[in-house]
Amino acid sequence: MGIIAGFMVPHPPMIVPEVGRGSEEQIIETTTAYNKVAREIAELAPDTIIITSPHSIMYADYFHISPGNGAKGDFGDFRAPSVAFDETYDTELVQKLCRIADEHGFPAGTLGERDKRLDHGTMVPLYFIRKYLKAAKIVRISLSGLSLADHYQLGIYIQDAVNALGRRAVFVASGDLSHKLQTYGPYGFAPEGPVYDERIMDTANRAAFGEMLDFDPSFCQKAAECGHKSFVIMAGAFDGVKISSEVYSHQDVTGVGYGIASFHPIKDGEPEPSEDRRFLKILAEKIDKEKAVADPYARLAWFCVDNYVKFRRKVNIPKDLPDQLREALPAEIFNRRAGAFVSIHKCGDLRGCIGTILPTTDCIAQEIANNAVSASSRDPRFEAIRENELKYLDVSVDILGEPEPIASREELDVKRYGVIVTCGMKRGLLLPDLEGVDDVDTQVSIAMKKGGISPTDNYSLERFEVIRHK
Repeated sequence: MGIIAGFMVPHPPMIVPEVGRGSEEQIIETTTAYNKVAREIAELAPDTIIITSPHSIMYADYFHISPGNGAKGDFGDFRAPSVAFDETYDTELVQKLCRIADEHGFPAGTLGERDKRLDHGTMVPLYFIRKYLKAAKIVRISLSGLSLADHYQLGIYIQDAVNALGRRAVFVASGDLSHKLQTYGPYGFAPEGPVYDERIMDTANRAAFGEMLDFDPSFCQKAAECGHKSFVIMAGAFDGVKISSEVYSHQDVTGVGYGIASFHPIKDGEPEPSEDRRFLKILAEKIDKEKAVADPYARLAWFCVDNYVKFRRKVNIPKDLPDQLREALPAEIFNRRAGAFVSIHKCGDLRGCIGTILPTTDCIAQEIANNAVSASSRDPRFEAIRENELKYLDVSVDILGEPEPIASREELDVKRYGVIVTCGMKRGLLLPDLEGVDDVDTQVSIAMKKGGISPTDNYSLERFEVIRHK
């Protein structure tokens, strides 16, 4: 059977009359569209409703799938405890999805449930669906701090699990759009807010799922959206399937964007018979082209990452370098010493970054080689990079100039200078010209946090310039 339909829906608790107590009238257009979606789902009579929610249990490096036979929840946190749910999980589908994830070494499963209760990102869609459909079981899946490519990949595995069991399933991608659409809204206004809403609704209208992977994480953060990764999982669940789409509504009157759209497979909804997953293949091909024309410093770092992740082997400079790469590198990389940082990103999200402020090896090339290995396997913020991630990575290298003491923040420029904050044995560093770091105060604050330094501590500042290689 497969996934027979998908829906983009918001989750404002105020849309529930017992919660809104009249305020829900201002989003009546959204309510009307929501009821249309719920009736559609009932007419489809699915066995299972798969719901992805940004308000379920969320981890930085793991997708949580709700375990057990089921869960209860109510709107007591929103002054409406009488609106309650008692849902049954599709345990067979959950188990199948977990097995597929395990087989691929993918970070998803039922571990780490801190709170069994249903979240409002799940209950708001169910409030409407249960008016018309009582029987279907559910699968509840959280988002994560992992990349958009990982969210898309999870969607692919959901598709595989549903098809393997012959389930007749509906996918409900729960998520609000930007929270910064109006100056009078609870979260204020940001120029990225309306741009995000316009762009995501256009993407939904065209079912241009591949374009969802092109949204820059920093842009999404500034727009303060909460549903994008939910939509990306749904996109992955339709990978290889031709889709017709329709936008039912979009409202921004509360300062938060609420979008509702439907997605229906054309023909029977089975994926095209190909091992090449459509949009992830396009992404990998795009990154391959970028690597082919990358700066030699970045190519060196990427070679070292690839070599270590695949073979657990460190590169000795220069003897382990391929002839073509060695010839492309400038002489100074072998005869000059400097600190270096290696940064690894996956679909715009940081995947690892390790560096040295001052040189620790005999040459820049070895400095890069060592830090490339550390960035791929020893950054304490991330799990070690897996081999199946390599084709989605881009790597950059920053060669640091000599740090110089400065008297105050006025001598900093976030585009030109990195900053080092020192207090005794504690030290925090931030590179210059980083996405989302637009002012000196933010730059210094992040560096202090990285070094465990308090604003009340007696600290000193240094600045440094870098040469960035991509």
